[in-house]
Amino acid sequence: MGQPWATVILGKLVTVSCFFSPQFEQSTLQAVHQQRRETLSNVCNRYTRKRRLLQRDDLRHLVVDDTHGLLYCYVPKVACTNWKRVMMVLTGQGKYQDPLEIPAHEAHVPSNLRTLSEYSVSEINYRLRSYLKFVFVREPFERLVSAYRNKFTLSYNQAFHRRYGTKIIRRHRQEPSDKALERGDDVRFEEFVYYLLDPRTQQEGPFNEHWERVHSLCHPCIIHYDVVGKYETLAEDANYILQLIGADTSVKFPASSKTTRTTDDMTAQFFQDISPFYQRRLFNLYKMDYLLFNYSIPSYLRIR
Repeated sequence: MGQPWATVILGKLVTVSCFFSPQFEQSTLQAVHQQRRETLSNVCNRYTRKRRLLQRDDLRHLVVDDTHGLLYCYVPKVACTNWKRVMMVLTGQGKYQDPLEIPAHEAHVPSNLRTLSEYSVSEINYRLRSYLKFVFVREPFERLVSAYRNKFTLSYNQAFHRRYGTKIIRRHRQEPSDKALERGDDVRFEEFVYYLLDPRTQQEGPFNEHWERVHSLCHPCIIHYDVVGKYETLAEDANYILQLIGADTSVKFPASSKTTRTTDDMTAQFFQDISPFYQRRLFNLYKMDYLLFNYSIPSYLRIR
């Protein structure tokens, strides 16, 4: 059993204990997850000078399963649709059997899953203290390119084009056409990068969740996660979590069948036209996610 941690939430100090099943103590996978937790803890101790208090708004990404004692912090572009589907099966009292039978859009309907922000302070503290807490992460620039491809290159994402695309083009394209300014549906990746690094963007509020840093969405230096799953080892990490909570053996995490998913090679191609100056600035923007989750500086970056 690991050592308990202390965390401050909503003005109260609570003890957050690690949640492990003895049958996994000696497993290779258990050792992998122990190493991930240790890396996370070491980086947090090194870079976090002062622990701030969690606010209720910080808990909007933590999905609750009271049946199995589970808290899941969802991160867009890290298999969160499938994880929400699984959480709907786990919390649905038999209403759902197969995660893949749940339409993707239904998985994102807020009322279908409860988040920790909806509970009282005492209920929040109890769940943080007692439930198994997990998050899934992904190589930060691969996740960023995946978000760009999904939100800015697909014709059906017109809401993103209007809300973000038109602003990005207006600010970061020289002599944009009237059509581009109106539709915002042809944002170039380099323009997206300029938008992320623009001081005005930060001043306007938090990033959209699809390109917000994981440490800003899930607060891993305040909420101490028992399992840090990785997109790169998605299947085995997902099965590990389902075994830890004693989920019914019929509940399976959906196998990935996408052939269009963003890969490291694809990400490298997007960065070819980004200058070393902007590569360095963008890396610094996402540096904490690289450190916290032990991702190496991508070999394609020209920032050394």
